[in-house]
Amino acid sequence: MPSFDLVPGAGGSPVILHVPHSSREIPDDVRAGIVLDDAALERELDDIVDAHTAELAEEAARLARQAPWLFVNRLSRLVVDPERFPDEREEMLAVGMGAVYTRTTRREELRPADTDPEPLLARCFRPYARAMTDAVAERLAAAGRAVVIDVHSYPSAPLPYELHGEGPRPQVCLGTDSFHTPPELLDAARKAFGAVGEVGLDSPFSGTYVPLEFYGREPRVSALMVEIRRDTYMSEPGGPAGPGLHALAQALAALVDALG
Repeated sequence: MPSFDLVPGAGGSPVILHVPHSSREIPDDVRAGIVLDDAALERELDDIVDAHTAELAEEAARLARQAPWLFVNRLSRLVVDPERFPDEREEMLAVGMGAVYTRTTRREELRPADTDPEPLLARCFRPYARAMTDAVAERLAAAGRAVVIDVHSYPSAPLPYELHGEGPRPQVCLGTDSFHTPPELLDAARKAFGAVGEVGLDSPFSGTYVPLEFYGREPRVSALMVEIRRDTYMSEPGGPAGPGLHALAQALAALVDALG
């Protein structure tokens, strides 16, 4: 069974809403390799999961004039994190949070440090990367361009794993890439999310997700990361969504509409 869903949008839409971190689902055999007890694991999931972001993207897709495509990870990032580099290029390896995490958000043991990541990379990471590459290629073929909007959330207070948690924590943080985030995309996002609250840039998180086949070489692929501070729309750390979720979905839909 695939660990992700690709939900078709309008045939001519260039936009893919990518939701990589919304799930709490961990298969039993993967759970067996995690050293936390059940209560500690639930606390970790409360901290690490971008709760309700799949619902946010789905509502935005319904509200948009031309439905975007949705690519949603259905497994927890504690299985694999599809947005990490799978090798030494990944800076989060410094805190045990490469593609396969060995440490928690509080820098405690999640898996033994000598865990071999290869089985999970082969089972989950590489099929996900191939499918996302194919999805972007299909948008390029159909629309002549592709726009990947990464939908994330982050806690109002920094967690110990954050490497750059000392900076501003606005209600909406826009993560950018010097090659793949053109000024018009950034301007459209600032305008759309300005209706929600304060919009900041690349703090506390920066960068975007672009499949490696296109990264740094295909200017027709543009990308933006949308990081939403969780107290804007939900009860932290892992509670229910509030009315702010609908306002954010309207803002995300407005961004999709602006991108054509």
